[in-house]
Amino acid sequence: MNKPELEFHEPSVGWQKVNGDAERGIWEQILAADPLRGDSTLLQRYDPGADTTAGGVIVHDYWEEVMILSGELTDLTLGKTFTAGMYACRPPGMAHGPYASGRGCRMLVIVRPEPDPTM
Repeated sequence: MNKPELEFHEPSVGWQKVNGDAERGIWEQILAADPLRGDSTLLQRYDPGADTTAGGVIVHDYWEEVMILSGELTDLTLGKTFTAGMYACRPPGMAHGPYASGRGCRMLVIVRPEPDPTM
């Protein structure tokens, strides 16, 4: 299975909390996904005041590309704030975060699992 073929349309899936993070103000809207491979394209939203400190530094086993579309996001480990138009490309195992967003932000996120070398 692959991501579906989609022409311009309004996304039919609403905003959902991320791993129980709604109480911290973090939401996502899936735009397209391949559930078998784990590929996905989504919008992620941090409400004003959202903070992921409780979850600590983030490390995952997939590629992640992120483009900030609006607002700002602060990496609390780096002590740097990133704004609209900034882009990140993270390979599997790259540590990042935790994050906080004073004004909130919206991001386009693309997730791709590491290719299986046996295939």
